[in-house]
Amino acid sequence: MNPLNAQTLPDPLPSDPLQVAETWLKQAYDEQVQPNPNAMTLATVAANGQPSARIVLCKDIVLPEGYLQFYTNYESRKGAEMAACARVAAVIHWDALHRQVRIEGFVVHAPARESDDYFQSRPWQSRVGAWASHQSQPVGSRAQLIEQLRAAGRRFGTPPVGPDGSDGDESPDGIAVPRPPNWGGYRLWADSVELWVEGEFRIHDRARWTRTLTAIGDSHSFQASPWHVQRLQP
Repeated sequence: MNPLNAQTLPDPLPSDPLQVAETWLKQAYDEQVQPNPNAMTLATVAANGQPSARIVLCKDIVLPEGYLQFYTNYESRKGAEMAACARVAAVIHWDALHRQVRIEGFVVHAPARESDDYFQSRPWQSRVGAWASHQSQPVGSRAQLIEQLRAAGRRFGTPPVGPDGSDGDESPDGIAVPRPPNWGGYRLWADSVELWVEGEFRIHDRARWTRTLTAIGDSHSFQASPWHVQRLQP
């Protein structure tokens, strides 16, 4: 018996790979296969050609347009690198499901209203933290970072935040913590998607979809050609 339950990609291959990726992501959530089923490795490159990678959380796969959403500090290392070079790559790997999605494409800022709405959905402690942390910048000590966090809480009139502070999830009455101007969303518009299913004896099932993206006027979107698909050897 195949220990991987003879999983393969659909045959014939579907016209839109991100529809499959969305189904896989939903299954990973439903089956609770890992603590963060939307964990996504995001790779960027600096102006000097130095690559770097880190985990971000894929908050949505938007169909039929074909982009993924994630949020971060615009002034972080990854934010600076994406500002210099908008081409990125990403990987979502579900080891328990024997599946992987590889994405390449362009990143653009999400509309401000979209970032505002998502920011307000976060716990108030996380919103305070976004103001407190100068992401990727040096800090003298952990104590200094905690003091920055408490200072941000005092700025917005929240209960104390930190190791001996508030653990409550409910937002304090009458307290608003707006989105910092240097924090927000990105749309990763895919022009290449590879779907991978683990196979017995390392005979994996792979296919790659590609399309052409043309930027349009609103700076958040692209016009996309139809996907072209090709199976790949493992």
